[in-house]
Amino acid sequence: MTASSHATRARSFDAAAAQYAANRPSYPPVLFDTLEELAGRPLAGARVVDIGAGTGIATGLLHARGADVVAVEPGDGMAAEFRRGLPGVPLLRGDGNALPLATSSADFLTYAQAWHWTDPARSVPEALRVLRPGGALALWWNMDAQDVPWIADQADRIRRYFGAEHASKSGAGGTRTEAAFEGAPGIPRHTHRVVRWGREVSVDTHLANVGSHSIFLVLGKERADAFLTEERERLLETFPDGVVEEVYDVYLVVATAS
Repeated sequence: MTASSHATRARSFDAAAAQYAANRPSYPPVLFDTLEELAGRPLAGARVVDIGAGTGIATGLLHARGADVVAVEPGDGMAAEFRRGLPGVPLLRGDGNALPLATSSADFLTYAQAWHWTDPARSVPEALRVLRPGGALALWWNMDAQDVPWIADQADRIRRYFGAEHASKSGAGGTRTEAAFEGAPGIPRHTHRVVRWGREVSVDTHLANVGSHSIFLVLGKERADAFLTEERERLLETFPDGVVEEVYDVYLVVATAS
């Protein structure tokens, strides 16, 4: 993916913020249990900054765990949707490459579906600047569980439609935990876990979820709709009752500041 196409995909969510908020999957409680385990500290009472917060899916869950949360979001449309859903949570405008935060001011920095939009050469030093000693940088992605046959088949159809070079729905390029800090001037001490979970949604919700990914948002409505219309027929062959069983592997990476 070129730098220009990466930037275009990163900006594409603003026009589809309501669709994103309504249809994207959330995160299971066990993810936050695992985060606390790997960080060695609780979220409750901690100063947490959720960066690339989008519409606030992860931010709301962190707030519900008792964290003192501040969100950071660069996009106008996403920020507007965030404020509608979480009016009581502070929101700063900015991104992970240049955080609008004081040095040594946070116990946790979290990036839910957002780290791959940053440049680790800049975002890693910024994270380490903002974290307090012993603080934790947590990155995670909901990734489609490719060992589930229908999900693997759908991924193959997406690859054929878009071409392998552009076929990652998320823009993460098939995110691998071991590549999370590629390009950083120094790799912080880190560990990772994979958490599996799932949800049952209607075919309409599933297709709206798929269509809210950047690869579809930049494609143009006519071509995106053409794929999604055909995909509906395929899904109804697998799920004739119209209820799709989505399965996710959450890739969680936790790095600790010294």
